[in-house]
Amino acid sequence: QVQLQESDPGLVKPSQTLSLTCTVSSGSITTTYYYWSWIRQPPGKGLEWIGDIAYSGSTYYSPSLKSRTSISRDTSKNQFTLQLSSVTPEDTAVYYCARSQSSDYDPSGYDYWGQGTQVTVSD
Repeated sequence: QVQLQESDPGLVKPSQTLSLTCTVSSGSITTTYYYWSWIRQPPGKGLEWIGDIAYSGSTYYSPSLKSRTSISRDTSKNQFTLQLSSVTPEDTAVYYCARSQSSDYDPSGYDYWGQGTQVTVSD
C-alpha cells in the first residue's frame, strides 16, 4: 500500500516561501503513469488543487497560483516538494499530497492521500 507523508512546516511568516515535502513509500514517484499532487483546503472552504509533478518529471500548476508555485522532486529519496512564495494569511490551509493517474484535477481521482499538514501564515 502506497503511503504519503507531508512534512510539517508549522508557522510561516507573510512574504516568506512555504516549503513542503511529501515522502512516498511503497511506490516509486517515477512509476508510469502516476501524477503526484499538492492540494490544499483553507478553513471553511473546499479543496483547491495547487499542482502536479508527473512520473516523467513534467509539472502542471493551477493558473491562479502558477506565478508563486514550484514543484520539484528528488527521485533518490522518493520525495516531491512544493514551494509557494510570497505567502499571505490567505495561504493558511491544510496542505495534502496525493496520487492520481491524471494531470486533470478531479478530487475523486486520487487513490492515495497524505494525512495533511496544517500551515498557518501569520506574524
